[in-house]
Amino acid sequence: MNGTGHENPRSRGEQIEEAEREAAKQRLLAQAEADRIPVEDTTRARPDRRWRRDQG
Repeated sequence: MNGTGHENPRSRGEQIEEAEREAAKQRLLAQAEADRIPVEDTTRARPDRRWRRDQG
C-alpha cells in the first residue's frame, strides 16, 4: 500500500484540523500562563460579614 496515500485511515483534512486544534490549545495554555497571577501576589479573600449586622 505504499505510495497510495491510504496508509493512514484519517483524511488529510482531519489531520489538518487536529493540528489546528492542538495549535489553538497551545496558544490558550500559553495565554492562560501569561495571565496567571502567582499566589504570592494575591491577597487572601475575607468573608464579608456586614450583612449579618443588618440582620435582626
